[in-house]
Amino acid sequence: MTEDLIFELISANILWILIAIFGLLIITRGLQIVPQSEQYVVERFGKLHKVLGPGINLIVPFLDKVAHRISILERQLPNASQDAITRDNVLLEVETSVFYRILQPEKTVYRIRDVDGAIATTVAGIVRAEIGKLDLDDVQSHRSQLISTIKALVEDAVDDWGIEVTRAEILDVNLDEATRSAMLQQLNAERARRAHVTEAEGQKRAVELTADAELYAAEQQAKARRIQADAEAYATSVVARAIAENGLEAAQYQVALKQVEALDAMARGSGNQTIVLPANAVEAFGNAFQMLKGRG
Repeated sequence: MTEDLIFELISANILWILIAIFGLLIITRGLQIVPQSEQYVVERFGKLHKVLGPGINLIVPFLDKVAHRISILERQLPNASQDAITRDNVLLEVETSVFYRILQPEKTVYRIRDVDGAIATTVAGIVRAEIGKLDLDDVQSHRSQLISTIKALVEDAVDDWGIEVTRAEILDVNLDEATRSAMLQQLNAERARRAHVTEAEGQKRAVELTADAELYAAEQQAKARRIQADAEAYATSVVARAIAENGLEAAQYQVALKQVEALDAMARGSGNQTIVLPANAVEAFGNAFQMLKGRG
């Protein structure tokens, strides 16, 4: 084997090796495997060409270049605090937190440089503007509505950046020391006022119950007197009816009955008693006893 033949064989082998290396390089650079949690932004001659989604993708080697590898996982901005003034001129320190994710990497890459900083600035401005529309009491009582409004406004503001705001939260609202002290004094005064009102209402209720009890007692006494009067009237009517039916005899009977009852009461009295009766009284009692006997 001559030297020329050996040289030709070596040259041919080197050529094939170079071709193999070149082909491997083309395959390596042209075949792009994108993870599930990312998207690749591809440029051709420095200009946006396309966006590669998760899985196996092919690009043209040496012409196309993966310029940006963008994570599409949800992200959380660092908690931020900003000052805000309410409609009633109370200074607040509001702590916020925002979660977002990138939906269109080509917009995020080519329209905004610092996406986290831009979102944080946007949130701070929106929070100040929305709190400025509310009084201090409304900031806490309408907190959920305030959060929804802030989230919607932030979504509109960052829509051109290919971003979706998934969650926006107001973590805390702090007052300055002077305002906190004034509110505490107001709270104590309100508690004292409510205690006085409760005490006054209790006294009023006690007076009302006492008056109701007295009125009830008076009504019951009046009812008892009415019943007694009705009974006396009934007895009188019975006597009158008896007199009307039986004449003088019925009247004498009632008088004799009362005399006997009076004599019995006097006899039952305490101590030694001497009863002096006129002669005609004895005769009257005798007549009464005769009448009682006749009635019996």
